[in-house]
Amino acid sequence: MIIKGDIIFTKNKEKFEIYENGFLLIQNGKVKAVQKEYTGIEKVIDREGMLIIPSFVDLHLHANQYANCGLGYDEELLTWLEKYTYPEEVKFKDLAYAEEIFKEVLNKLWEAGSLRSVIFASLYKDASELMFKLVAEAGLSAYVGKVNMDRNVPDFYIETTEDSINFSEDLIKEFSNNDLVKPIITPRFVPHCTIESMQGQADLAKKYNVPVQSHMNESLAENAWVKQLHPQYKTSTDVFEQYGLFGSNSKTIMAHCIHNTKDELELMKKRNFYPVHCPESNANLTSGIMDVKGMLAAGLHVCLGSDISGGHNIYMPNQIILAIQLSKMKARMEDDLSKVLTLAEVFYMATKSGGSFFVNTGSFEEDYSGDFLVIDTTSIMAPREVRSPIERLEKYLYIGSQNNITERYLQGKKIDKPFKE
Repeated sequence: MIIKGDIIFTKNKEKFEIYENGFLLIQNGKVKAVQKEYTGIEKVIDREGMLIIPSFVDLHLHANQYANCGLGYDEELLTWLEKYTYPEEVKFKDLAYAEEIFKEVLNKLWEAGSLRSVIFASLYKDASELMFKLVAEAGLSAYVGKVNMDRNVPDFYIETTEDSINFSEDLIKEFSNNDLVKPIITPRFVPHCTIESMQGQADLAKKYNVPVQSHMNESLAENAWVKQLHPQYKTSTDVFEQYGLFGSNSKTIMAHCIHNTKDELELMKKRNFYPVHCPESNANLTSGIMDVKGMLAAGLHVCLGSDISGGHNIYMPNQIILAIQLSKMKARMEDDLSKVLTLAEVFYMATKSGGSFFVNTGSFEEDYSGDFLVIDTTSIMAPREVRSPIERLEKYLYIGSQNNITERYLQGKKIDKPFKE
């Protein structure tokens, strides 16, 4: 397929690549080229005047928390988990309820243009298995993790270490060969996993070459709790490293990574590590502001996540803009304007950086997956307003909505809304 429009993407975090009235060529589901002119005989899909951008990648969200979006943000993290999160997540024993929520989440990801994502599914094996199947049915792409927790949680919401490991392995065996939907090892975070559980999950990651996702250094209270539980180690990073979950064999995602030491940052850089910035969640739960600029400068794969329901909106442009705004607040408070993030940097985080977790997605370079969105900015332009493509992208990200997305493509295939009402 060949599609014409104002094509914008980022090869690196420093700048946008812009092809006004350019042509995006997709062959066998992959990008063949981006050209300023096209003289071939194939029919061109003409979207002149519209933006064509890579689809977004949401690298961290909790599908079983969706119903809690917008609730409990007077609390900080640990209290919020007890009062709001676990009472909602336990409802996913009921597969009928799980199916309703999961379908809604996948519809919202589609609407938002986040065609690839990394998902915490459920503590329960059956609900997690259902999520795998629904992602595949939706035609989207995701890593899906069965959440593992065997200590320091309410009695009504806990599993045995044996079940945690066995159920995770069952799902790995069942879904490892799927092209678009794959398993990911998912310890909740250090305080909720015993040493035996962490070691068992690390063994699975190594045995099956499966990536790992968790949370780390999200709040000061969490870090203090980790030190109390593991006094022999200085940080969460030391714990994950000791028990084999910190980039030991495959890629590792750690959400938040706000309160890091210098030693931790050095170890992150050594490992195949993806810190995920969740700006809305961090603001809602008074967790802090990630030093994104510093981590990017250190060469880390910093990405973006909606982190519903710590975050209250699954729409990725909201996270892009808040990430920029928070960086400005951090820069002003620390009197260091070099910490301000640019639009190109955060767009890169939401597309190519996050997409690299899936390998060669999130950009329009040759052999990258043909994942893209068509954006009509007409409705957000003032009368007689004429803007360049990059100005229209900026306006879309700041004041547009999912309603401006007219088409969504994954691997060169148009994806319609998955689950009709």
